[in-house]
Parts: sequence; C-alpha cells; structure tokens
Amino acid sequence: MPKTKAATTFPGKVEKVIHSHPQSGEPEKAQISVEGADHLYREIRVPNRLIDEDGEKVKLKPGADVDVTIETEPTTNTVAAADNAS
Repeated sequence: MPKTKAATTFPGKVEKVIHSHPQSGEPEKAQISVEGADHLYREIRVPNRLIDEDGEKVKLKPGADVDVTIETEPTTNTVAAADNAS
C-alpha cells in the first residue's frame, strides 16, 4: 500500500491580484497572505489560474479566503525530535 504524503495546511487570504503587462507573456498573479508564516515570508504570489470541481477555469478575487497546503513525499521527511520525546 503506498504511503500518503505528509502535509500541513495554513489559512490565507488573497490580498490583491497583480495584472501583468499584456505584452510580457507573464500570467496574472494572486498575492496571498499566509497566516502562521514568519513575517518576512508571509506573502506568496501564485499564477491566478485555478480549475473548479466542474473543470471550469476560475480566478481568485481580493479578499477571498484560501487554504495553502504544503505536501511532501514520505521519503523526503523525517519525524520531528520533539514528537519522539515521551
């Protein structure tokens, strides 16, 4: 049976949508403030292209609540030392 990925999820909020210059070829980006992240690393920018459960393309709007999930393969993580102390 394959092992599932280790994961953690943080709440976030879309602060703003950054429109790129039409000739740049860069995608529109959503700037997300991640709650629980260190102050200097709280904001991330991601392409503002999502797919909903019906397969439709959707975009984030400023003020939208989001979840930011970090996943890793089972072979790339270790058990935290504090979790082993009993």
